[in-house]
Amino acid sequence: MKKVFLLFMATIMLQGARADEGMWIPMLIGKNYDEMLRLGLRLTREDLYNINHSSMKDAILQFGGGCTAEMISENGLLLTNHHCGYDAIANLSTVDRNLLDNGFWAHNMQEELPANGVTALFLQYMDDVTDEVKEAIGDATGDEYTKKLEAKKKEIEEKAAQKGKFVANVKDYFNGNQFFLLVYKKYTDVRLVGTPPKSLGKYGGDTDNWMWPRHTADFSMFRVYADADNQPKPFSQSNVPYHPKKFLPVSIDGPREGDFTMIFGYPGRTNRYEVSYGVDLAVNVVNPSIVACRDLRLGIMRRHMDLNKATYLQLTSSYSRIANYWKYYIGQTEQLKRLNIVANKKKAEDEFSAWERDNNMNADLLGKFASIYSGYMPYAKYSVFYNEGIRSSAMAKNAAALKPLYDAYERFEATGDKKAVISKDTVEKYINSAKAAYRASLKEYDPGTEKEMLAEMTQLFYKNVPKEQLPDIFDKVILNPARLTKDKKHKCTKACYHGSSFADYADYMFAGTFLADSVKFNEFCKAPSFQKLKEDPAVAYAVSFSKNYSANFQPKIEAFNSKKAELSRQYVKELLTMKKGKMMYPDANSTMRVSYGKVLSYDPQDGIHANYFTTMDGLMRKYKPGSDEFDVPKDLVDLYKDKDYGRYADRDGSLHTCFITDNDITGGNSGSPVINARGELIGTAFDGNWEAMSGDIAFDKKYKRTIVCDIRYVLFLIDKMGHASNLIREMDIRE
Repeated sequence: MKKVFLLFMATIMLQGARADEGMWIPMLIGKNYDEMLRLGLRLTREDLYNINHSSMKDAILQFGGGCTAEMISENGLLLTNHHCGYDAIANLSTVDRNLLDNGFWAHNMQEELPANGVTALFLQYMDDVTDEVKEAIGDATGDEYTKKLEAKKKEIEEKAAQKGKFVANVKDYFNGNQFFLLVYKKYTDVRLVGTPPKSLGKYGGDTDNWMWPRHTADFSMFRVYADADNQPKPFSQSNVPYHPKKFLPVSIDGPREGDFTMIFGYPGRTNRYEVSYGVDLAVNVVNPSIVACRDLRLGIMRRHMDLNKATYLQLTSSYSRIANYWKYYIGQTEQLKRLNIVANKKKAEDEFSAWERDNNMNADLLGKFASIYSGYMPYAKYSVFYNEGIRSSAMAKNAAALKPLYDAYERFEATGDKKAVISKDTVEKYINSAKAAYRASLKEYDPGTEKEMLAEMTQLFYKNVPKEQLPDIFDKVILNPARLTKDKKHKCTKACYHGSSFADYADYMFAGTFLADSVKFNEFCKAPSFQKLKEDPAVAYAVSFSKNYSANFQPKIEAFNSKKAELSRQYVKELLTMKKGKMMYPDANSTMRVSYGKVLSYDPQDGIHANYFTTMDGLMRKYKPGSDEFDVPKDLVDLYKDKDYGRYADRDGSLHTCFITDNDITGGNSGSPVINARGELIGTAFDGNWEAMSGDIAFDKKYKRTIVCDIRYVLFLIDKMGHASNLIREMDIRE
């Protein structure tokens, strides 16, 4: 669509682009293509993105809602990260058949295992709808802006979805200055094909996470199935392998320093247009608070997981997700400080404000940002400890799911009409919602873990949040059990609280709530009443926190977010005008992007050089038998001793495990293909490096690296350890 706005934005985005920075929209490759050719690309523009014929975009999919995967055969075989398939692998594991720890390889399609809940989204096309959306919004601001935007998005999406045939999303770019419609086909019959044992898929554990050098075999394999017409269909034995429009050939030639690399994928979120006030808040309040909550959560989970293998399998996916971003926020804070990002942004903002004055903009946007952040600061810590701490408890979440029913009863009681009866439909609606929440929590619900989690998180909240911001449950019950027993309205049970610690309070709650017992919960659902809700200690806890939040904090937080979005939209709009021909690209927003760069070593510290690749020799130097993080299977040790690497060895005879590039990626790119100049797969991206963890807010050209699992190591493990020659034969492997 040749719209004036689109062409203007494309010009802003593409001039002055650097090879290593930027997550570009494939549809708007434009002048990037010339730079890509200069760096070594041998493909045409149409090879990269074409809606009329097969192109690179057709080999890339969004996997499971939060990762990327690539098609590597004509029969629906896909490659992604081990940590992207982790949840599905853990769900398919039992104590007796532990696929997660032992690994799994299907030696024919009949052995492949349905991965319930895993989805595969294939982009069909994208279309610029900026004019249509902006016309509908007009000059609206605040709540009116949001209502008009959501209404228009819904209208466009429903039309494009064609009554469920497609999944359609309207996404904003450049902080709401541009809008694209993205249309996908969604496949839900996805089956596990292969995974290395966890000791290899997570080799290095939390110690090596976000670090280079790395030796992790972070990959897993699945297959997409479809009906006889290659269309999406729920799991069925009659389904057949999906045939993609395009799949990636695999090169085992091996990358060399300076080689061109390209990454397609679905990066999640970056915030590179964040102002200095937001970065300062992250560094000094938000990130440390998140780390404190997650550190405590991980310690509790780890203790219970170590005691019981079944609990370990039940909690391991959740633990892995929490741990990943626990370390991320530690690293991000450290690098934001080290690189002086707040000071650098303030300097750039001073230049922006001067430009505003010189051009008679009279907006003083940075002054307005300063004002809203100053108003939000007193509530920032509460928000984090409430969401990351209190709401991390499954018991608290299940109790909170009953809050709408509690409110409905309370409204009826407030009318004073004793004959009034809440409608059956209303009760049924809220009960069904509570049931759904309860069922969802059972997957990762371990009573011992949950009880300790609630006690410790409640105490952490109490210690960190200003006392005047605490909900009344602290004064009424937790800190004053005597008031509870003297309250004539309180019906004391065998679990009546007489304790003096947060652990005692958790004991009291779990012993007295019907939510701790599925039988009692189901009995309540069959005969719900306001009296039962008021007497339940878990519901009382959730209601107190929820009322405190909705009355005293939610309006302020929502007002801050709304005003910040409005200012950010105007700020980026003016930046686009100010920068003109200079490099600008939209933040990541979980839509398909392409980045390009090269294989490149770096110097993380003075006097230290980090090579661009790692080998099996380095992996074995880290090897610690019996270690949770650095143990490896005996089969791999034997293969290493024999140097039995086959055709996957490098030219010097060593087996390369990982390599690094200077491509620009973020969360969501996990599993993304790393592609060479000829369009061949050479590895799968799985991490960033510690020295550049400020990257989601500020890209650092000197230190930013993408950590990649070398495809030769992947094939070696499939072939030599998994003995899955059927999968090797299925791929187009080029030497």
